Amino acid sequence: MSISARNVFKGKVTELKEGPINAEVEITTSGGDKIVAMLTEGSVKSLGLGMGADAIAVVKTPWVTLLAGTPQYRFSARNMLHGTVSSFVKGAVNCQVNIMLPGGSPISAMVTNAAVADMNLTEGTPVVALFKASHVLVGVPV
Repeated sequence: MSISARNVFKGKVTELKEGPINAEVEITTSGGDKIVAMLTEGSVKSLGLGMGADAIAVVKTPWVTLLAGTPQYRFSARNMLHGTVSSFVKGAVNCQVNIMLPGGSPISAMVTNAAVADMNLTEGTPVVALFKASHVLVGVPV
């Protein structure tokens, strides 16, 4: 499968909370990293999602926000993944910041070069990758 999104998490459905309109789906990778998606109930049905089902979670790089240092606030983002900066791909204005999660999953965020400097990001810096559950696309094998 080819896809333009950099953040693709392959795993299994480990939690499914269904409601009359929306459902919350948790996908856990083989390394234990967990991604939560918010889907319509219709999508859950059409994808045939159920506990233990194989699935992928897809998150586009610009949808990921980084937090460095000690947080002074709590955030509403359902996905708050702690990891470590592993590398950078710098552009003229933006920088792709690559992060390794504890379970071995990589995740990338696109931030401005100014933000990288302001946050003092270097390889090895601990960060939190934040993104909303509604920004997670879910796919299943055909």
